[in-house]
Order: sequence, then structure tokens, then C-alpha cells
Amino acid sequence: MRYFELRESTDATPWTGEFRARRQWGLPGVACPTCHVEWSGVLSHPAVDLSRLAERQAFETPRLEPYAEYARLAEQVRPLLPPGAMLQPGCTFGPLRGTAQGRFGPVTVFPSWEIFLREDTLTSFRAGLLRGLVPVQAELSFPTKDPQQLHELQLIPIGRLHEACLPVGTPPPCATCGRQGFRMPSQRWLDADSLPADLDIFRLENAVTLIIATERFVEAIRALGPSDVGIVEIDAP
Repeated sequence: MRYFELRESTDATPWTGEFRARRQWGLPGVACPTCHVEWSGVLSHPAVDLSRLAERQAFETPRLEPYAEYARLAEQVRPLLPPGAMLQPGCTFGPLRGTAQGRFGPVTVFPSWEIFLREDTLTSFRAGLLRGLVPVQAELSFPTKDPQQLHELQLIPIGRLHEACLPVGTPPPCATCGRQGFRMPSQRWLDADSLPADLDIFRLENAVTLIIATERFVEAIRALGPSDVGIVEIDAP
């Protein structure tokens, strides 16, 4: 099996689409009492709805909290997550809401850790029986009478970068907040034993900003013509 990173495109494309949007809910960032780092990640679960939580307003304002308060709020969210999903400080929930303009390609990666499919692309990928598609329609308003429907894919973190490619001296994850701080290696490869056998697209547990796709998924993208996404093969020895 061959694997690829899907990245924000750096090449000239015919697509002009852009948006400004945010999610309605999120966990606070933390001030960790163990590793003494203040941090907030970028992980998101767009299909998770917090509207029925009694304390839903506590999830509406981005902020920093002591770890104990973060943990208390995280326990309220955990039962709403899909199997195998993970949480981290700053994790956000719900569809993106905001404004958009221009024309979007069949597939768009923007920012580098989020992926969007046009309506026709989603139909094509479903017909191709691609595995791991959990689409959530982005709530975007367009200034034209011909709005486009974009669907964000909710990606489960599963699989890992191989420990041998991490910088020398990388510490283990913090026992309290889970943070494992390291600079993303320019030369990187996957831990083949950790990769899912039943998904064609996913994130990595120890590098949630990386979107990983199988050869089947990449072939489906390329069959649609030019898309707004960079594709780079990554080894899984």
C-alpha cells in the first residue's frame, strides 16, 4: 500500500475560492501543571454537536484555563465523540460557519490540516466506495446567487509518524496534557504497523496536522482533474 500527504497547494491553480470561518464550540487551551506549557492545538471534530450540553456556553469563547477545568469540560464532550476519536486542548467542534467567495476546486486543502470536497466530488467518492468519508457541510455564505456546497471531512487521528524520524531528544507525551512538542521533521515516514487497514484518509495521532491518504484516494482526486491540493508520497516501510 502506498500513502500520500495531502497538503495546501503551493502551485498555481485555476481555483479562486477562499473563506473566513470558525466553529461555534471549542475546548479551552491549557496551562499544564506538569510540563508547564501553555498551549492549544488545531484538532477539530466538525460532526460533533454540543448544542444539547447544559454548559454549552462554556465552549463558545476561546481562552486558556488551568488543566483541571479543561479536563472537566473534556469529560462532558467525550461521550459525544465517534469511536477512536481523541481530544486535545483547543479542540473545536461543529461545522465551519462564515463567508466565502470565488470558485473552489473538486478538492481543497486549506488550511493545511483541513480538507474540503465539492458536492459533486463527494458524490463521486461515495460511488467509488472510498473508506473514511465523514462529510460535514460547511455553513458558508457566498456573495453570489450561485453558492457552492463544500463538505469538510472529519478525520480520525489514527496511525503515527515513525519514532525514528522524530528529532533526537524528543520527549515522550506529557503524562497530564498529552503534549509532545517537536519540530516537524522534513524527512518523515510512517509507522506501518500503526496504520489503519479500513480507511483511505485519516490524520496521525502524533502529528494531527498531517492528512494522510491511500493510493486509492489519490487516484480518485487525480481522476477529477486539477484540484487545490498538494500531493506528496510518504514512505511506510
